Amino acid sequence: MSTYFDALETRSRDARAAAHLEALNAQLAKYGIDRLEALDGLAALPVLRKSDLVAKQAAEPPFGGLPVSNIAHVFQSPGPIYEPGGISPDWWRMGRFLNAAGIGPGDIVQNCFGYHLTPAGMIFESGARAVGATVLPAGTGQTELQARAAHDIGVTAYAGTPDYLKLILEKADELGLSLGITRAAVGGGALFPSLRQYYSDRGIQCLQCYATADLGNVAYESPAMEGMILDEHVIVEIVTPGTGDPVAEGEVGEVVVTSLNPDYPLIRFATGDLSALMAGESPCGRTNARIKGWMGRADQTTKIKGMFVRPEQVAQLVAKHAEIARARVVATREGEMDMMTVRIETDSGDAAAFEGSVAEVLKLKGKVELVPPGALPRDGLVIEDQRTYD
Repeated sequence: MSTYFDALETRSRDARAAAHLEALNAQLAKYGIDRLEALDGLAALPVLRKSDLVAKQAAEPPFGGLPVSNIAHVFQSPGPIYEPGGISPDWWRMGRFLNAAGIGPGDIVQNCFGYHLTPAGMIFESGARAVGATVLPAGTGQTELQARAAHDIGVTAYAGTPDYLKLILEKADELGLSLGITRAAVGGGALFPSLRQYYSDRGIQCLQCYATADLGNVAYESPAMEGMILDEHVIVEIVTPGTGDPVAEGEVGEVVVTSLNPDYPLIRFATGDLSALMAGESPCGRTNARIKGWMGRADQTTKIKGMFVRPEQVAQLVAKHAEIARARVVATREGEMDMMTVRIETDSGDAAAFEGSVAEVLKLKGKVELVPPGALPRDGLVIEDQRTYD
């Protein structure tokens, strides 16, 4: 098996950008959107949020009138959101991750992602097929049977959530069964360092990917384990939560993804997850950009004094005043009362000038605190809830 899945992983950034622009314009044409001259023009297009997709699908089921084609399956995820699935080779692009994880011909992959309604099981099965591995379609549950099957069949690799492999290993130990699993490709949950070390101590290399039911694979780890490398067929932006405005490289923001899958063209789809772009390239030799991995949720909607305050409202407040560089809502408690402070980055020294807009846009009165430009943390938070209920 070659080190790289294909030549796309090591192409120059200029070659990648040119190919992405061509593919992006083909996607935009399906929506009747004019061609872009450069990739940075993407930032001017509207963001598609999951709530928008749910509303579109409710009005025009199952896919909200989006230009979907060549579909063999329909899946349902919580929301409900309906996702299409195709059967062309590696439709969700998971083979690239499994290859990076060292899985290929001769491997037997115990696929413990679910096969019912949601697409995760099919996503990883299509990836295993792409790298020439055999699949045990195990799904979830029945841990004793899973341990016995892994032993009897000679499973060499695991695909599933990070924690479920540990249950299988412990059950095998309890039953006195030896297992030959040496690689694990995980997703759908947090891979804590202690759990990764547990697997390493048992001779299992465990790598993770970042994928969604709507988009397929977005980013993945290589053995270098320095960030997550972006998939070759997506365009990833990191934006200020509640907006579509890209942040500077290294700053935390919401992950917005444009899929270059011609069968399901999602343009600027907001995942609701936080991450940050990393500088440089992976030591493994793959040249695409990297993100730091999952860093929390971008939907920071918080109820204060009985009213919901949303990231979109904070963005509206910033847009309302040219003097505001950034803003951050902080929720606290004094005694039994909710308190709201709006911290505003500005050169202005007149807090009263913003109080009316705060009440108008956020629908709540709160204290306005002015801070100099650059003073607010670049951690992706626009609403910070400091309240405790102990």
